[in-house]
Amino acid sequence: MLSELRAVRSVVPPYAHVQRYPRTPFSVPLTIRHLKPGGIQTTHGISLDISEGGLGALVEGTLHVGETVSVDLLLQQHALHSVAIIRHTSSLRSGFEFVGLTAEERQQIADEVAGREPS
Repeated sequence: MLSELRAVRSVVPPYAHVQRYPRTPFSVPLTIRHLKPGGIQTTHGISLDISEGGLGALVEGTLHVGETVSVDLLLQQHALHSVAIIRHTSSLRSGFEFVGLTAEERQQIADEVAGREPS
């Protein structure tokens, strides 16, 4: 039994944890801006999933865990411009936690996750 538990743990990614918000597959182009020595660097990618708490994405270039970035993407008919913290990153995907969303932005994301038209 213990060996089975260890086997399960070994296939769970280190960034996997209990989600506070439900996620939904969500694939749209996005733009990431982050401050680098010498100025602001713009990076492009595509989202993989989204929740009220953050999103998963494939992003060009190198990102660093803990870095604060701005994320721009389109939710149904609304543009979302958010600040996010990079919570995990690998060659396969990166995870972003939204910071400082307004109640309206959080509701727009919740509507997207639930598959409803925005209110």
